[in-house]
Amino acid sequence: MKPSFFLTCCFFIAAFTCKAQTSKELIGKWKLVKETKDGVVKTPEETYQVFNEGGEFQGINGSKSRKGKWKLSEDNKELTISISIVSLKFSVDYFDAKKRIITNDKTGVLEYEKVD
Repeated sequence: MKPSFFLTCCFFIAAFTCKAQTSKELIGKWKLVKETKDGVVKTPEETYQVFNEGGEFQGINGSKSRKGKWKLSEDNKELTISISIVSLKFSVDYFDAKKRIITNDKTGVLEYEKVD
């Protein structure tokens, strides 16, 4: 009886301390810090993604800015960004409150850090 009680307690403690990342944690400004495509690694400058509540999105590259929409799947494994008539789906490889790694066949692996 004791081992099963202990395992049950461990399960509940783990469930309450582990926090699933959601669209709420995605809200804010993210800086692109590393881009890897076809084995080539780049460190882009002045490239950001801004996620606002209500699915509003802004992509910033230097002095250029584009607005669009974003949506995170219910299981938090797919991020869709739509700008004008272009819609890209990214696989969410890693995501926490400060770091995000997403992948797309066209863009490669993109690593972001939250700046606010």
